[in-house]
Amino acid sequence: MAADKQNDAKVSLMEENKENLPDGGLGLEILQIIKESQQQHGLRHGDYQRYRGYCSRRLRRLRKTLGFKMGNRHKFVGKKVTVEMLSDNRYLLLVLMEAERAWSYAMQLKQEANTEPRKRFHLLSRLRKAAKHSEKLEKLCESPRVDAKTKLEAQAYTAYLTGMVEFELQEWKQAMEAFNKCKTIYEKLASAFTEDLAVLYRQRVDEISPNIRYCAYNIGDQNAINDLMQMRLTGGGGGMMAEKLEALITQARTKQAATMSEVEWRGRTVPVKIDKARVFLLGLADNEAAIAQAANEETKEHLYETLLAECRDTIQAVKEELKTELIQPRFTDLMSLKGSYLTYIKLCTLVKRNESMAHTLQAKLKEPEADENKRGPRPQDLIRLYDIILQSLAELSTLQGLEDDHAFQKEVSLKTLVYKAYRCFFIAQSYVLVKKWSEALVLYERVLKYAKEVQSKAKSLNNSLKDLPDVQELIAEVNAEKYSLQAAAILDTDEIVEVPQQLVKDNTPLCDHLETFRFDPSLVGKQPSLVQFPPDFQPIPCKPLFFDLALNHVAFPPLDDKVEQKGKGGLTGYIKGIFGFGS
Repeated sequence: MAADKQNDAKVSLMEENKENLPDGGLGLEILQIIKESQQQHGLRHGDYQRYRGYCSRRLRRLRKTLGFKMGNRHKFVGKKVTVEMLSDNRYLLLVLMEAERAWSYAMQLKQEANTEPRKRFHLLSRLRKAAKHSEKLEKLCESPRVDAKTKLEAQAYTAYLTGMVEFELQEWKQAMEAFNKCKTIYEKLASAFTEDLAVLYRQRVDEISPNIRYCAYNIGDQNAINDLMQMRLTGGGGGMMAEKLEALITQARTKQAATMSEVEWRGRTVPVKIDKARVFLLGLADNEAAIAQAANEETKEHLYETLLAECRDTIQAVKEELKTELIQPRFTDLMSLKGSYLTYIKLCTLVKRNESMAHTLQAKLKEPEADENKRGPRPQDLIRLYDIILQSLAELSTLQGLEDDHAFQKEVSLKTLVYKAYRCFFIAQSYVLVKKWSEALVLYERVLKYAKEVQSKAKSLNNSLKDLPDVQELIAEVNAEKYSLQAAAILDTDEIVEVPQQLVKDNTPLCDHLETFRFDPSLVGKQPSLVQFPPDFQPIPCKPLFFDLALNHVAFPPLDDKVEQKGKGGLTGYIKGIFGFGS
C-alpha cells in the first residue's frame, strides 16, 4: 500500500506538470501511465488479479483526494465525471482507472475460462464495460480544455479496447478496423515525439499487429498465415494471441495431414495411422526451421518447449492406441517402431535444447559480472545441462529397433565422448573456483584425453561432428587454463603448503625438472631442493704423464772431494765434546 501511494504521488506530480502545455490544455500520458502501472503491479508475471486490486485501490484514493465520493457507507449515490469538472487532469485519470480495472478483470476471467467455459460470458461483459469507460474518456477529451496529444491517445485507447471486444466476439472485420485505427494513431504519435515516448508507441503497434493479421486471415486473406508464422518466429503475439496462433497453425496442419501415411527413418518405413502423430510429424520440419530462424534465445527456448510438449502428447497418444486396440503382432511391432521414432525425436530435441542453453550460459559465463549482488551463471549450471544430455544419449543408444544399427551406435558413442569432455571441463572449472588445484589439473588432463579420443574416432565419421561443439577449440582452451592454473597455484603459497606430500614421489631437485610442473612443498620451506649438493663425480679427460727414460743412461761426475771428511778425535775429543770445551 505504501509503495502504491508513493507511485501515485510521482504520477500525480508528473500529471500536474503536464498541465502547463503550450496550448494551455490538460495533459495525460495515457499509454505511459497504464504501461508503468501494469509493469509495476503484476502484469510482468501475468497476474491480472493483482493489477485489478491496484486499480481499485487507486480509484478509491483518487475519489477521496478529489472529494468525488459515491455517497456514504449506507447509501450509494452515483456520480459521473462531466466536462465542467475538468479543472484537474486527475478526473481523466479517474475514468482511465475505471477502464483499466474492467479490462484487467476481463483478462483474469479469460485465464480462468480455460477450465470454466461459463466465465466467458462474464469476460465479454467486463470487456464491454472497459470499452464503455474508454468511450467516456474519449468524449471528455473532446473538450477544448484538453490538449491535442491526449485527445489522440484517448482515441487510440478506445479503438484498442473496442477491437478487443470485437475480437472476442469473432467479428473480424470490425475488430480489424478498430485495430487499424489504433495502429495508425500510435504510428503518427511515434513519429511526432521524442524517442522515449516513441518506444512505447511502437511497442503497442507490435502488440496489435498479430491481431490484425489474424483478423485478416479469418476474413479470407490466405497470405496472412505466412505473416502470422513469421510473427511466431520473432516472438510476437504474446498473451491471448499466442494460443490462437498455435490453434490456427494446428488447424492448417490437420488439413494437410490427410494424405500422410508413412515416413522414412534411418532406412526404415514407419507407418503413421494416428491423426495426432500425422499433425506432429507434418509440422516437425516447420518447427525445426522456426527454431533455426529464432530472433533471440528466449524465443528459441519457447519453441523448443512447445515442440517437446507436442512430442510428449503424441507419444502418449500412441501408447493409448496400443492399449486400446487388439492388434496383430506384426502391427504391434510397427507401432513400437513408431514409438521409438517419436522417442528418438524427443531425445534429439532435448539434446539440442540443452546444448543451446549451454551455449548461452557459456557466453554469459565469459562476460564480466555487472552486478556483484546478482547471482550470475556458474559452472555447476552447465554440469547439470551436460548430465541431462548424456542421459538422453544413453537412452538413445538403447532404443528399440536401433540396437543393430552400428553406424548410429558409433555416432552416439562419439557424441557421448564430446559431451563428456565438456562436462569434465566445467567440473574442473568448478574446482578452480574453490582453489582445488590438483583436482582441476587432473580433470583438465582427462578432458584432453577425451578430446584426443574424439579426434581419432572422428576420422571414420566425417559428418558426425558438424552439429557438435568444436573439440579443437576446447583443447586450446584447456591448454590455456592449465597454464593459468599453474600460475595461480604457485602464487597461492598457503594452498601449496597444504598439498599432500605424496604428490612428490622423489627428491629430484628443481634444476632437473624445469620443464615439468609439479607441487613440491619443500620449495617454500627452509631447505628447498634446488640443486644436488655435493654434486656427483663426473668423468673428465686424464692429464698426460711424462716418464724420464734418459735418467738411466746418464753418468754423474764424482763428488768425493766436495764431501766433508770427519776427523778422528779420540777420547780427549769425546770428553771435550761432552763438557763443551771444544765448541
